[in-house]
Amino acid sequence: MKPAPFRYVAASSLAEALVLKARYGEEARFLAGGQSLIPAMNFRLARPAVLIDINGLTELASIDRSMAQAIRLGALTRYCAMEKDAGFLEACPLFADALPHIAHPQIRNRGTIGGNFCHADPASELPAVAVAMQARMCIKSSRGERELAAVDFFVAPLTTALKDEEMLLEIAFPVPRPRSGAAFMEVARRRGDFALAGVAAIVSLDEDDRCSGIRLVFCGVGETPVDASTSVSSLIGQRCTDKAIAGAAADVRRMVAPAGNIHASAEYQRHIAEILTRRAIAMACDRIAHAA
Repeated sequence: MKPAPFRYVAASSLAEALVLKARYGEEARFLAGGQSLIPAMNFRLARPAVLIDINGLTELASIDRSMAQAIRLGALTRYCAMEKDAGFLEACPLFADALPHIAHPQIRNRGTIGGNFCHADPASELPAVAVAMQARMCIKSSRGERELAAVDFFVAPLTTALKDEEMLLEIAFPVPRPRSGAAFMEVARRRGDFALAGVAAIVSLDEDDRCSGIRLVFCGVGETPVDASTSVSSLIGQRCTDKAIAGAAADVRRMVAPAGNIHASAEYQRHIAEILTRRAIAMACDRIAHAA
């Protein structure tokens, strides 16, 4: 398969990239890792008239842990760079769990976090991680800059809130609260396949080991990351016993409404969601206990 004809431009600066995007609008796509875009072009599912190569913008390939309240990732940060940064993985433990599930090492050597978010595949792991962590997206155009919550960034399958002239510049992930634990897990047919269902869980406990906050977000069971945090809010103020977690997981099963696919029925996906909820919350709590 070969892509439809297109014009290739290598941007030498962020300003040039934004001017080109403003000029060509929806006809242009940014090329970073290309791990989702190029296959889509080869199958002619995507037909951009212009490819703007931004790989030379090395200032966007950064992991900034200098701020007390947030870790900031440049949109060109590659998965492999995150995997190799022990300080980042310690600060953002959901990534430590989620990154190994993303495709295969060859893909992670080239793929970028910004490209992943802009592709907005509902089965992808990192959008669920971003929504669970309540990340903020820094978006820029030649006319200005704005921020958007991750939950508002993903609007439909393969569709984001980015305007035609905009670029995702940076993502800010809040530093986890004290006495917090996190876990990501998924079920896939084979290692590296898209998840039939996956879940990102963050649990906070008070000094009496009662739940003081919980975030639970799924991938693979909806058209965007599915925030099921309200379905497990019954745990707040309680100790996370097996019985309490099982009750919350049953509420999640009733809440999620997957469409099903050729690999798993909707009922099976609901079953997986319930099981993963129990396991992820229990693991998050166990990690708090072992960190104490």
